[in-house]
Amino acid sequence: MRFVALVFLVGAVAIIAVECNSEGDALNALKVNVADPNNVLQSWDATLVNPCTWVHVTCNNDNSVVRVDLGAANLTGTLVPQLGMLKDLQYLQVQNNSFSGEIPSELGNLTKLVSLGLENNKLSGPIPSSLGNLKSLRYMTLNSNKLSGEIPISVLTLIFRGNLQLMNVSDNKLAGTVHRTKQRGFAITTIVQDVKA
Repeated sequence: MRFVALVFLVGAVAIIAVECNSEGDALNALKVNVADPNNVLQSWDATLVNPCTWVHVTCNNDNSVVRVDLGAANLTGTLVPQLGMLKDLQYLQVQNNSFSGEIPSELGNLTKLVSLGLENNKLSGPIPSSLGNLKSLRYMTLNSNKLSGEIPISVLTLIFRGNLQLMNVSDNKLAGTVHRTKQRGFAITTIVQDVKA
């Protein structure tokens, strides 16, 4: 009986270690993909089993990453698809940096995400329709980038059927506008072109 309990305990520890490693690997993929002149990510040591000791990373009681706060860190680079592997992530805050390229569609896998702060970067391309999977999302700030195309219907649906309370997409190259109304909070038109100078 003790042997079975020991095997179970070792197996559980191994599963937790693998999960922590995959989250550390995902965050390390971001680290190696950015220029970090101020060494903000200095504590992000890929050899550690647990990324929960890293600065700007917060974990829950199960040692799973729930928050990444890298706002105004003077980072340059692209957001990596591996961020979509952080299954318990609730807050992704990378605003006020110089991230460029497209928003990875894999961010749509972050179904526990409550806040997505990508504003004031140099992100381009369309808003991924996969962000419509984020039913727990309350705050999405994509303003002051170079995003183009139309806002996906799946994302707009989060306003009416999800928990989305704040969506700022201003100061981009998006087609269409979102206006506040008295009824449900927002009304949508797709006629006006919101072009960033």
